[in-house]
Amino acid sequence: MYCSNCGKELCDNAVICPGCGAATGKPLGAKQESNVLAIVGFVLAFLMPVAGLVCSILGKNRAAELGGSGKGLATAGIAVSIAYLALAVLFLILFFGIFFAALSAAAYL
Repeated sequence: MYCSNCGKELCDNAVICPGCGAATGKPLGAKQESNVLAIVGFVLAFLMPVAGLVCSILGKNRAAELGGSGKGLATAGIAVSIAYLALAVLFLILFFGIFFAALSAAAYL
């Protein structure tokens, strides 16, 4: 964001230009928009990892539009989703390995 009076580059949350003192037009105490997709993605990562992964990726992409809001939460949602999915795949491999080993052992009885 740039000052409309002097052209100096400003922070996105600046209310007054530090160079010339002109008001930026942004109201003091303006609320920053929340990244709902990042929040939903993080919560869903624990309950439904595939949906959590999708929402977290979308939330991370949306964080760029919101000035970084929710980027860390979306990254955590991606990490938790991937970890849960990896554990689920490992569990399935172990389960089917034991199942087929038991079937082959039962064939010899």
